[in-house]
Amino acid sequence: NKSRFLPQTWRTWRELVTKEEDVVSPGEETVEALLGLVRSPHSPWALLNDSNAEDSFLRELAIQNPLMITDTFFYSYFRSLRVVDKEVTLVDKDLLKFLKLEELVLSANRIKEVDATNLPPTLKVLELYGNEISSMECLCARPPAGLQHLGLGHNKLLGPLESLYVTADHWPNLVSLDLGFNDLTDLQSMVASLRTLRHLRLLVLQGNPLALVPCYRGLTIDSLAQLCVLDDITVSPNEKHLFRGLSLNGDLLAQEAQFVVTIGNLRGVLDTSVLDPEPGPEGPFIAYSYYVTYDFVRDEEGEADEDTGELAEIVKPSPSLELLVEESPEEVGEDVIKDIVGGVTEEVEGSLESEAEESGESELSVISGPSTILQTPRASAEELAKLRLRIDPRLCPSPGTVLFSTTHKPWAEVIPCSYEMQHSLRDLVPLKAFLLAGTTVTIVEEKILSWPVVLPAVDSPLSAKRGKGEKDKKGKEKDRKGQGEKEPAKQWKVPKKKKEPPKELRQDPPILQVLGRGLVILEPLLAGEPLVSTVCNFGMVRTLTSDRLTLARDSKKIKKVAKKEKPKAVNPIYESDYHPEPLTVEVQIQLNQCRSAAEALRMFAV
Repeated sequence: NKSRFLPQTWRTWRELVTKEEDVVSPGEETVEALLGLVRSPHSPWALLNDSNAEDSFLRELAIQNPLMITDTFFYSYFRSLRVVDKEVTLVDKDLLKFLKLEELVLSANRIKEVDATNLPPTLKVLELYGNEISSMECLCARPPAGLQHLGLGHNKLLGPLESLYVTADHWPNLVSLDLGFNDLTDLQSMVASLRTLRHLRLLVLQGNPLALVPCYRGLTIDSLAQLCVLDDITVSPNEKHLFRGLSLNGDLLAQEAQFVVTIGNLRGVLDTSVLDPEPGPEGPFIAYSYYVTYDFVRDEEGEADEDTGELAEIVKPSPSLELLVEESPEEVGEDVIKDIVGGVTEEVEGSLESEAEESGESELSVISGPSTILQTPRASAEELAKLRLRIDPRLCPSPGTVLFSTTHKPWAEVIPCSYEMQHSLRDLVPLKAFLLAGTTVTIVEEKILSWPVVLPAVDSPLSAKRGKGEKDKKGKEKDRKGQGEKEPAKQWKVPKKKKEPPKELRQDPPILQVLGRGLVILEPLLAGEPLVSTVCNFGMVRTLTSDRLTLARDSKKIKKVAKKEKPKAVNPIYESDYHPEPLTVEVQIQLNQCRSAAEALRMFAV
């Protein structure tokens, strides 16, 4: 109301006092009515739910005594100022006008530097989370002497010199310090500087590369005896006892991170090897294998890992071969599948025994994923050109990482990868970026076609002897025929009818196909979790058709079981109760952490 902004003289106020018979002007509201508007929860001017007592006091003060609301009042009244996510880039000297300011929150802005001379000397809490500050040096020009909490998490602090700016010379009364999720790497220098802060009780360093070192928590706890909370976890007396004396041997502890990657069972792989025809005498003989790949950051500082272990294989494209983008595999024709399914149905219904006897000992190869059926035993030149090594670009590692793989395994309902690999890395800053990005796990099928090698005839004494031996054999056969011994002659020719695989084969370059690919999030390892364990699910890839074909193949094998053993019954698969298992693989990545001082010394002592 404008009348309340008039000079407070006796005459003016006497004229404003309304008599009972006077009607209040429509432009004027009584003080009680205005207070009711700001106090009622149903009013449009009601305070927000997270408002505090100061908000309510200021609103009522503006109604009861509006002339007090001046710049001088504001600067002397406020003790807390929060300017969050407002695109602030500069902290100017106008902040010094707040004479009683104790808490300043400037988080989620775009501040790169803070001139400490512009900070009120009365500050006790300073929060600058989520900005672009690259060094604490700017804060150490003339920091508030009474500051008790400093929050600089999620900035860009980088370099070993940052430990020089967290000493008691700059922050003598600091009780709480949050430097989490920066790029600090030198753990020993950091704890040496933090030891000078005698009042420090709460410390957050997680999210920094230095927190990935196995002895991080133990060395920090033993170096800062007065610490009560580290990374939001209370420091227990038991922890202090377990890590006692570790700081005295800090020089023996290596500044490297250690991870153990474990890949377990692979399930739900599509078995379409039954779609391939049985190999003839001229081939091709098809072999399938399956493995799992993942990428891990390359260690630039440490020595190159020459021996990556028996179970690890670095998959790299050959420089002599053209890098091709593999098109989506051609799907098998519907007519071909129907013909094969019809044959399988007949086999399941009762004609498996005769087929098993005719097939002999030949084993069917295994494939996971769609495959092209070779219609003729000898491929043309164009077909052979298509069989060169194809490397899916999804198999190539990301920049700065190396691709590791498990051993190649044949198809099975459950393929045990049994893979375990330890990674030790000294270059910790790229490691943090890798953990934030995550690792890509890929299931790969490798298809290799083999062809018999035809050896050229070479004249040699051995060939002459062989020729002579063959002539003798032919002579003996003629004698036996003359004597009427026809039956032994038939037995003599029986081994020639038996199909024997060629002893020497020529292999085409492998054809690689990605069956499933997914991202494993590793950020929890950076946030303090010691283990990431997950089952990567790539969805359903098996089909009713392929599983029926696999069932028929297994049924053939059961018929070959010895008569003494009781064969197991194999039930046919019906569409109504068909529930295939999805394509999954078990992945586990663990960050090594020392649980005691003795364990840390055993791990790193030279």
